[in-house]
Amino acid sequence: MTDDSFVSIRNLQHYLYCPHRWGLINIDCSWAENYFVTKADLMHQRVHDPDHSYVSSKKRVLTAVPVYNDALGIYGITDCIELVRDAQGAAVEGYPGKYNLTIVEYKPRQPAKSDFNHEDAIQVFAQKICVDSIFKCKSRGVIYYGDTRRRIELPLNENYESYFSELRDLVSQVRDDTIKGIIPPIRKGQKCGGCSFKDMCLPQLSKGGKKQTFLDYLNQAEQAEDTK
Repeated sequence: MTDDSFVSIRNLQHYLYCPHRWGLINIDCSWAENYFVTKADLMHQRVHDPDHSYVSSKKRVLTAVPVYNDALGIYGITDCIELVRDAQGAAVEGYPGKYNLTIVEYKPRQPAKSDFNHEDAIQVFAQKICVDSIFKCKSRGVIYYGDTRRRIELPLNENYESYFSELRDLVSQVRDDTIKGIIPPIRKGQKCGGCSFKDMCLPQLSKGGKKQTFLDYLNQAEQAEDTK
């Protein structure tokens, strides 16, 4: 597999969140920021500082750890990996003893109606695939939410087979769309409220004093064409 065919884990998460947004960023080279994007970037800048790695009496915490998996052709950088001593754990080069490894992904906001978003779980699972192959271990994964200051354990090992199948198909789709230069269409039911690309994807149109999104306008036009 050539270097240019590798897919970043960040791209996978973007594609899961919204394929159209992914296409605007990676194919059209567009970018837009809002409050949520800026807050997330600031959080990750702090976490990704390698100088923030530290050792306590119970664990070692490594930040901004580069990871990869040759078999799937993916790579990325974990927010941090926690090492807790365990005689049955995995050896980590440069550190004496053996450890259990936990991947920690930082997110600014916890979803209102669930413990975690599915696309975030797949993002951390992709990191897990990399970490497990590098350190020959069975790592865990958690998400830390800045607004609630809670850690949520992800069911990565419990859902290993289904997550792996989804991840493999996702990598193939992202790689294929990248090679062909495809910007996927906006999905029906896509939640766009907090997206920084909302005004770019769905500009507001005025019609008879009422505002509607461009997507609504297109849907109405298609329905009118079907009735002819």
